Amino acid sequence: MKKQVSVPFMVSGILFCVCLILANFLESKLIQIGPVQATGGLIIFPVAYILNDCIAEVWGFRKARLVIWTGFLMNFFAVIIAQLAIALPSAPYYEHQEAFATVFGATLRISIASFIAFLVGSFLNAYVMSKMKIASHGKGFGIRAIASTMIGESADSIIFFPIAFFGVIPFEDLLVLIVSQASLKTIYEIIILPVTYKVVKFVKKVDGSDVYDENISYNVLKIQEV
Repeated sequence: MKKQVSVPFMVSGILFCVCLILANFLESKLIQIGPVQATGGLIIFPVAYILNDCIAEVWGFRKARLVIWTGFLMNFFAVIIAQLAIALPSAPYYEHQEAFATVFGATLRISIASFIAFLVGSFLNAYVMSKMKIASHGKGFGIRAIASTMIGESADSIIFFPIAFFGVIPFEDLLVLIVSQASLKTIYEIIILPVTYKVVKFVKKVDGSDVYDENISYNVLKIQEV
């Protein structure tokens, strides 16, 4: 019997990967709105965590693990292709090579920071979501979504900013970025929570899936266990 592909799962995985690739290119821009400082990734990165919540909630940790590693590899692939495009010689009439390299040429330091922070934050998010679902017997989705995002986003910011910007940005500003970024992403999750809840409810109904991660391995390297 052939295995059928879950269309909602496939779409969620694709969106997750797209959000990560966009966030990686947007992270290099520092923005300030009033007193609040953050990176350009704030625009899209929280959506990846919301999708992570949905995937872990509906299909469980094992499917979330697969999507997280897929997102990591797609992000890495995008960075390599961007570097290749930058390295290729420009046409004689092309005048924007420097700007192109600035936008798409994330430094090795920022790329490493982004990859490590993403893996730690995403797996923590999925793990907390999974464990809390079992402990609460599937109740209190909103609390689980917010708690998992808060832990995952905090870990992401604590890892990313020191690796990416220590010695480049004053230490006090670095602390502000860590706190503001994690806080804003969590607030984002809270604001969008009613939509997330409706989406999860709809997907569970359409897909007929509502996994409880009992007796599974949380080893992040066991990708073959799907």
